[in-house]
Amino acid sequence: MSERDDYLARIGTLIRDARQHSGLTQAQLATELKTSQSAVTRIEKGQQNLTLEMLARIGSALDSELVSVGASGPSHLRVRGGTTLSGAIDVKSSKNAGVALLCASLLNAGTTVLRKVARIEEVNRLLEVLESIGVKFRWLNSDNDLELVVPAELNLAAMDADAARRTRSIIMFLGPLMHRVDQFELPYAGGCDLGTRTVEPHMTALRPFGLKVVATEGSYHAQAAKGVGPERPIVLTERGDTVTENALLAAARHDGVTIIRNASPNYMVQDLCFFLQELGVQIEGIGTTTLRVTGCAVINTDVEYAPSEDPIEAMSLIAAAIVTQSSITVRRVPIEFMEIELALLEEMGFHYDRSEEYPAENGRTRLVDITTHPSSLKAPIDKIHPMPFPGLNIDNLPFFAVIAATAEGQTMLHDWVYENRAIYLTELNKLGAQVTLLDPHRVLIEGPTHWSGTELVCPPALRPAVVVLLAMLAAKGTSVLRSVYVIHRGYEDLAERLNALGAQIETFRDI
Repeated sequence: MSERDDYLARIGTLIRDARQHSGLTQAQLATELKTSQSAVTRIEKGQQNLTLEMLARIGSALDSELVSVGASGPSHLRVRGGTTLSGAIDVKSSKNAGVALLCASLLNAGTTVLRKVARIEEVNRLLEVLESIGVKFRWLNSDNDLELVVPAELNLAAMDADAARRTRSIIMFLGPLMHRVDQFELPYAGGCDLGTRTVEPHMTALRPFGLKVVATEGSYHAQAAKGVGPERPIVLTERGDTVTENALLAAARHDGVTIIRNASPNYMVQDLCFFLQELGVQIEGIGTTTLRVTGCAVINTDVEYAPSEDPIEAMSLIAAAIVTQSSITVRRVPIEFMEIELALLEEMGFHYDRSEEYPAENGRTRLVDITTHPSSLKAPIDKIHPMPFPGLNIDNLPFFAVIAATAEGQTMLHDWVYENRAIYLTELNKLGAQVTLLDPHRVLIEGPTHWSGTELVCPPALRPAVVVLLAMLAAKGTSVLRSVYVIHRGYEDLAERLNALGAQIETFRDI
């Protein structure tokens, strides 16, 4: 049975079940539709082509929504693998920087314009939260320039709790809100134990500013003390990106000097620093692990800022080229945050050309264009493990699973940062890979792999989900990746953009 015939048969079964549920005979339905009983019989047997108009009429006659238009129900991807990619693609602006800058807009009483913001689900959820508390926003053009105006008084009682619970970035509201209100609540996803564990590293950064936070089931209860500031350098117990960002957001409106040690110098933190400088905050040490911040008690500036390009998306696109043995040009790669990854790929035998450097729109970040060449890879001698910047990016580690699966030999990946993320990499086995889970943090990958198509449900973690999609691009035959919301959380139009390079990916919903 062809794919089309299979769909018609499934639609026919749906219609038959709905008709019987409505208590109608085939003849009665035929009368309602002004057609013949034999036509209804053919429809229910899957032997009749149907227009959308006819489906809508049948749905109306049976009081059953057979076809839904819009975003109801999960979306899935159907991937015809084994194609070679070609052409050029621009890396989009950083998701993590965009999210941090949305939170930072709460510091500014003036108008904030952010250029080329990633239109991803994580950003959509944050905008829903901001709008619910009174922030006005509008998309200015098709380039995704975004304008935000924060009111003098926020209505925190009206916060959209559902949207807040669907974005982990909500924790970065702590730093900005403590300057605006004495007490507030932030909804978050997960139980009390998780909440206490998640917020504790942030408290190391925020307690010196007089913030107290208690995690209860589903909410952080925050109490801020006015006029309190750090009396000595803040030493972060973990060099986390969001923790550093929260410390910066708190320091930005503290009328004094804050020194942050063991700060993350990663790409999204640098973008936040550059943005805060545009607001008038003085920051020394950007790109290092020690930041000296001289804050402004009042920030009221009309500001425009363009967040830099996303190194994780750049890695995704380079990995897509490697696993499909393709030559493509990935433009606007933020090279400072990709150098370790590229050096490791070179060690494995990856061939590519690299353009001269040129500045990003923020005037600070250095970009290059990278042209990939089909390469025969060998497993690296040492295990691959991430480190805080300037080491191999923690979010780029999963891409080395699908790359290592195409390489000759045995590669060990050690994902020491996340509990259990490595487990999702074993999903590659369903496509023909040999990935052995050694413990919750380590996998052993044996290559090369003869990929073959299959159907599976999207892993709940963003990067492993994209890794599975990339393997499907390389796999012979047709694959289906179900429930891909997690990919939309972190990537804008990824399937369409890969299709522009020659991939064959179709988005669909269950009928």
